Amino acid sequence: MPLQFARIQPPLRSVRFWLLVVSTFLFVSATLERAEAQENNNVVAVANAEPITRKTLADESVKRFGQDVLDNMVNRQLIMQECVNRGVEVTNQEVSDEIRRLAAKFGLSLESYLQLLQEERDITPGQYSREIVWPMLALRRLVSDKVNVSDDEFNRAYVAQFGEAVKCRLIMVAERARALELHGQAKASPEQFANLAKKYSEDEASASVGGLIPPIRRYSGDTRLEDAAFALQTGDVSEVMQLGDQWIFLQAVRRIPASKPSPQALPAIREQINDRIRDEKLRGASAELFTGLQREAKVVKVLGNPELRQQYPGVAAVINGEKLMISLVAAECIKRHGPEVLDGEINRTLLRQALRAAKKQVEQSDLQAEVARAAMRYGYVTADGKADVKKWIDSVTASGETSQEIYIADAVWPSVALGKLVEDEVALTELDLQQGFESAYGPRVEVLAIVLSDQRSAQKLWEMARDNPTEEFFGRLAEQYSVEPVSSSNLGKVPPIRKHGGQPAIEKEAFRLKPGELSGIIATGGKYLILRCQGFTEPVVTDPAVVRDELVRDLTEKKRSKAMADRFEKIIDESEVDNFLEVAKAPKVATKP
Repeated sequence: MPLQFARIQPPLRSVRFWLLVVSTFLFVSATLERAEAQENNNVVAVANAEPITRKTLADESVKRFGQDVLDNMVNRQLIMQECVNRGVEVTNQEVSDEIRRLAAKFGLSLESYLQLLQEERDITPGQYSREIVWPMLALRRLVSDKVNVSDDEFNRAYVAQFGEAVKCRLIMVAERARALELHGQAKASPEQFANLAKKYSEDEASASVGGLIPPIRRYSGDTRLEDAAFALQTGDVSEVMQLGDQWIFLQAVRRIPASKPSPQALPAIREQINDRIRDEKLRGASAELFTGLQREAKVVKVLGNPELRQQYPGVAAVINGEKLMISLVAAECIKRHGPEVLDGEINRTLLRQALRAAKKQVEQSDLQAEVARAAMRYGYVTADGKADVKKWIDSVTASGETSQEIYIADAVWPSVALGKLVEDEVALTELDLQQGFESAYGPRVEVLAIVLSDQRSAQKLWEMARDNPTEEFFGRLAEQYSVEPVSSSNLGKVPPIRKHGGQPAIEKEAFRLKPGELSGIIATGGKYLILRCQGFTEPVVTDPAVVRDELVRDLTEKKRSKAMADRFEKIIDESEVDNFLEVAKAPKVATKP
């Protein structure tokens, strides 16, 4: 080969040309590699000088939410492919207009409606546009030729809304024999129908009003029920009918004549009825079309399948021959769940740093022990009293919302890490055991309580209770004035107060009282309390040794949990975290998928 190359003498201009091509190619390749590296290694957060890259965030987001996001993207892709095939387009403006229409329907401004969606349903404006409104409009556009309203459909709907109606009473029972028995009594004494319904009907809503139900109109529900009602004269009782798994019969109370809207109102009524029918048909036809698209689609899901991933590197799914890349799924995961996942990554990073500083590490055996402890705690125990880890893991992953890997990463590992950090701090003292026993098994004070929101009212009611020192009067004051629902609805009665329950001011005052005594005004948590002592409960257990093992287990767990929470709060407070994740605060309302 070298000899051959040596014999070839291309023109100098040609050599320069190819040198330029090669250098350009190398430059472009290097630029692309740098761009890809920059994208993958773009820092989204720094925790105590340790960076967290976008690639890490993308990988962790896909692990947790990739399947759900992929399913949604596949569905949107199917709809988009059908739109392309049929030449159907839904513009951003149409999506925006539809969102404004929906906002107006609920009497809200566009901004208030989008804010409500984000606060109540955790849906961002962009997500709402892409995943809900655009698919809905696209499906409606695809089936628009199937939703014309015929004259017959309009006439039936008009009669259902404005036509003659029959006001009826109803008796409903679960057993046919019982229905026939009551039917015989109703036929014999029609005037007793209301009483029979009130006493024996198992439909609680109508039974409470003597069996009365909303007026029955034509074309509004079950035709058998409508036919039976319209066949009755006032006071008549229908035959027994089976409705689902219930047995019913009716009595006609009166006929309600048809309404006759004014001629001026008819155009608006026609438009309203046509819109309602069209919307109902659109929903049905859209659902039918979408089901058909899913049924006929050729979808290969690569994400989560190691074998297919080797065959389709970088691909999340193949939809009717079109590849959906994992990078797009990852980007969508970050859009929807990035802040949530990044918070978890930051916390794990801080915990890893704390473990390194303490020269401790989490072993696989620690994770296994924690899973077994959780299984025992939640009652997953084998016949020989050991932790049933398999059943516990199955229960955790049964919903399909998490995997064993994610459960270990998000729940088990952080718990073990914090436990390692505080393991030298969790030690019970005899004072802990004494106070724990008093709290769990010691006497409790039974009291009536009045809770008030200001001191002036508290002083006034305290004087009233002092001047009329009876339990009955105190209870009436609580019912009338207490701002706390339990004491107000139970004439002042609240759960007994125990020692060491976390309310030291209330406990101290309660335990110094004698039966019948009135407390002073107790200020706590921005509220003002007045107590009246009714007495003390008798302890069920008097010997601490009998329950010592149980106390040690419970108190150790409580102390460990508190120490872990305190340590984590301290780690967060002492950390320097910069979160650079770009979350658009006001994304566009309408975006194409």
